[in-house]
Amino acid sequence: MTHRMKFWSQVPAFFQAQLRLTMAAKKGLGDAVLAELVVLRASQLNKCAFCVDMHVTNLREAGVEQRRIDLLPAWEEAGDLYSERERAALAFTEAVTVLTWGSPRSSGAETGGGSVPDAVYERAAAQFNEVELAHLLAVIVAINNWNRVNVTVRQPPGSEL
Repeated sequence: MTHRMKFWSQVPAFFQAQLRLTMAAKKGLGDAVLAELVVLRASQLNKCAFCVDMHVTNLREAGVEQRRIDLLPAWEEAGDLYSERERAALAFTEAVTVLTWGSPRSSGAETGGGSVPDAVYERAAAQFNEVELAHLLAVIVAINNWNRVNVTVRQPPGSEL
């Protein structure tokens, strides 16, 4: 695929704001490995090769076992390879990243009025206090923003932003 544009250099103020947004979101979460697992999973779902490459590298550099990185797409079937806290965060990440409102005629009422099912939200809320859960949501929102831009402009893996 051909890189379409150097988006981030065209909007330097936006780039700096996005960096600050991401850092603020992660700082409040506290757990750097959890944050990297979350952003890697969202990036996998969004098929953002640039971000997948970056976050796999970050996890390796943080000393995360390769098996945990490799099995992330199948985390639900990976047994106790991921903690309950991580599993709750990953389920929440998937629900927030893949906005599913049901059928086109659906109001979303069957999920509590939104795209994140109540059970998924409650599972995350049982593992994270309200401040942590807010930061987890902020991390997910931030990576989805990075993913959407990088996929749209076809940012090559390993390239400079």
